[in-house]
Amino acid sequence: MKVLTVDTEVNPEHPASGASVPKRPAPRLPGREPELGRLTGLFPVVLGGAAASAVLAGEFGMGKSAVLRTAGALAANAGFTVATATGSRLESHLAGGLVRQLADALEGPGAPPRPPVAELCGAAGESEALDLFFRIVRDAAERGPLFLGIDNIHLADAWSMRCLAYLRSRVLDLPVLLVLTSVIGYPPHREVALLDMVGSTPVTITLNGLGDAAAAEILGLAPGELASACREATGGNPVLLQALRPRLLPGADPHELGSSLIGQVLTTRVQEFPHAPAILHAAAILGEDAGFDLLARLAGVDELDALQAIDTLVRLHVLNNSDQPTLTYSFVRNSLLKDMPQTTRAVNHSRAAKLLTEAGAPPERVAAHLLEATSIRIPWAVDVLRLSARDAVFSGRSELAARHLRRALEERLTSGRRMAVLLQLAHAEFQFDPPGAAKRVREAVDTVGNRETAAYIATAMLLSLCGGQDARLGISAAGQIAARLDAGGPDAVWPLLCMTYLAEAGSRLGPPPEFRDFEEQWAPLTDPAAQRSRSALLALDAVRSGESAPDAVGHFADALSQAGAPPRAGAPDSPSPRRLNSDDGGELFEQHYFFTLATAVLADEPAHVDRLCRVLDVEREPWDVHVPHGALPTLARGIALQASGDLQRASVHFESLLRRFDERGGTTTCPVGVLCAAKLVECWVDLGRFEAATSLLDRMDFVASQGLFTHTYLLYARGRLRVATGYTRFGFEDLLSCGRRLAHHGMRFPGFVPWRAHAARAALALGQTDDAARLAEEDINASARWGAARPLGTALTTLGLVREDDEAERALQKAITTLRSSPARLQLATALTELGTLQSRHGQSEKAIETLRQAVELSEQCGARPLARRAAEELRSSRRALTPAKDNEHGLTRQENRIAVMAAQGLTNREIATALHLTRRTVELHLSGAYRKLGIPGRAELGGALAKSSQRVDGR
Repeated sequence: MKVLTVDTEVNPEHPASGASVPKRPAPRLPGREPELGRLTGLFPVVLGGAAASAVLAGEFGMGKSAVLRTAGALAANAGFTVATATGSRLESHLAGGLVRQLADALEGPGAPPRPPVAELCGAAGESEALDLFFRIVRDAAERGPLFLGIDNIHLADAWSMRCLAYLRSRVLDLPVLLVLTSVIGYPPHREVALLDMVGSTPVTITLNGLGDAAAAEILGLAPGELASACREATGGNPVLLQALRPRLLPGADPHELGSSLIGQVLTTRVQEFPHAPAILHAAAILGEDAGFDLLARLAGVDELDALQAIDTLVRLHVLNNSDQPTLTYSFVRNSLLKDMPQTTRAVNHSRAAKLLTEAGAPPERVAAHLLEATSIRIPWAVDVLRLSARDAVFSGRSELAARHLRRALEERLTSGRRMAVLLQLAHAEFQFDPPGAAKRVREAVDTVGNRETAAYIATAMLLSLCGGQDARLGISAAGQIAARLDAGGPDAVWPLLCMTYLAEAGSRLGPPPEFRDFEEQWAPLTDPAAQRSRSALLALDAVRSGESAPDAVGHFADALSQAGAPPRAGAPDSPSPRRLNSDDGGELFEQHYFFTLATAVLADEPAHVDRLCRVLDVEREPWDVHVPHGALPTLARGIALQASGDLQRASVHFESLLRRFDERGGTTTCPVGVLCAAKLVECWVDLGRFEAATSLLDRMDFVASQGLFTHTYLLYARGRLRVATGYTRFGFEDLLSCGRRLAHHGMRFPGFVPWRAHAARAALALGQTDDAARLAEEDINASARWGAARPLGTALTTLGLVREDDEAERALQKAITTLRSSPARLQLATALTELGTLQSRHGQSEKAIETLRQAVELSEQCGARPLARRAAEELRSSRRALTPAKDNEHGLTRQENRIAVMAAQGLTNREIATALHLTRRTVELHLSGAYRKLGIPGRAELGGALAKSSQRVDGR
């Protein structure tokens, strides 16, 4: 063992400290070298003939006694006479206990005979006793330097403290070093204060926790993460580290270890303080949930008494000095818990869970105590455990969720609730044990009792698992349960089959299952829920076929009209504890695939949008944990606002909602979150906020979301942004990819995303006119089949861009007429801009000015800054073209004069059109205007008329 030694020369004034005193090695205390150095730094002062004092203070187990013993050994090696005494709780009532220990150590063989100090303590001759103790110390100091060490001074009897206080001022000129140790924060004891015993300027040394290196040495470990974790669990307290060492088995977590012996010792040490043991045990039970009111209530202590006990424990460094007076170290908490009988712990944890529930604590905190209350039946615990498990899965802690759900299964459950818990447990275990999850699903199917309850719970699972492999698990479970319910007839199984179909359709990239397989079961349906499901599937079929907008809108309206009904009597067990007895029929529109298509179809139907928002705006929590409360009606309203051209208000809806999806981590993984992000990007592109749109897309995970149906919309939004910011080729490819995904899915509905319209524009910009014409033709055919104003008007606008002359103008005129009958103001502004631009190019400046004026006004109302700037530029150009040229007297416009001069030079109409990038029809219109203004019948007279006009101008 390493030792500390102090080499000191013999002081000639103190022959008793001569070399005949053998030096004894002092054991090394890891990490306490600085504190020992401060104590040994007082040795030269005392050896010089002056008194000194020091106080070692620290919490329980911090090594005060060990430091004092080592300091005494070092003092002995330095030539000091060492006398030590130790205070004891059991002897604190015995007068003179410490003084007796010191006197016995100081009175050597050559001391003069005197009455024992014990005989005078507490007797009538108090002054004689005090003086006797002083003479004993003085005589010893005269023989050589004196080291008086008193351990646990806070436990000393009052008479001994009085003797030390009496001694202090009388040994100032004697070589006496007085070292006391005390527990930090210990309440003042009797009538003598610490400063009365050591003076006003003692060296105060506070022993703090050891560092990582010293902790590792005590534990016999190499410095590293394990040693650091052990130091953190014990606060570097040497006694706690020594207690931890034999329990530190391979793979053990230091923060989960404890010693029942330490728990017993700590409980015993605080017994002298009223109510402290009860508060201490309550703090151990509550852990991080410890608050003043909860501590008092769990301990069963009056608030004022609890406050006094907490104050004492904080001062003793047993509890943290914070708003949450938790135990200072996890090892201490675990030790106290290990010292409790198991039943006591379980009952107290159940009481803590109840108190936390009443205080509105998060389910996760309540569930932590319910896990420990294993032997107590708590019926209300099931809902809390399920909520906590739901949140744990959401945050990626599936194994913790499984623990909560297994605890829930220990309660007495109805068959329906057991089935719900088993399915939820299957989802949690699916994240880390897929075979085990499959077994749980089969176990859940075997518990099917009430058909209505089983269908309801399976539906909940489908709606909770929104995408990826989770959705496949939900579909598998629902399919097995549907097979069990099939014997109950179509009314019993139809709603579940419908939800299963929607889940499967929305979770696969390829075509959904064959819809017509269900038709033969339609006739006998009588239950409202089954009829609602039938309307939903008919709407979906109409959308996918792309054949009839009125049929699709009608079926969606039927499904909406049947939703929102009051709960049926005897509603089934709740599949989610936050959704007790919910049966409003809105679950169809909460299904992400159905919601996405419904909002796209109904965006131009204000009455139906209002109805949809009312159905979705319910008090209960959404089924999908990633979807914030109230998100679906907010998103539906934002989509309708965007469709009406109210871009600013729509973006506010999307932005506020996206922040909530970000908080839940669902922006890139939840289908509804992806849809919200894509809609916001599209909105920002139309608003001209390209940097914001780019930043949002940069943080989207295109790989994680590519398995979702709404990923198609994300591709569309990125394609539009790339085209708008000059990355036309990349944007064109995104838009084509969007079309390919929709075609592979069998989605012919042209209004979901107008990808062809923007792809055609990109193709024109790239010079691929054939591709543009093909896309425009496909778009007009699909939109004509569908029959709604918005997609048809958009397709007609695109057609006007790829056609020439009169055909282009007729297409644009028809687009404007069509769009005026819909709420699609932004699309109308786009059509007006394209028509005005065409009219200006054809020399119809007056018509162009009026058309473009409307376009500017409408696009500014929508907030579409890029479109408004383009329309304004075309408007200025048209006004300039209408201004007469200054070099002719017949009022020819600049364009008319230019074309007339080229015709007079012998160029044909085709050659003029090619040179000026105009159509032949436009050239003909400009020439006709020039003939009329010059008063000539035709081209033959054009040269002479222009020459005469030029001469008259020159003559002026």
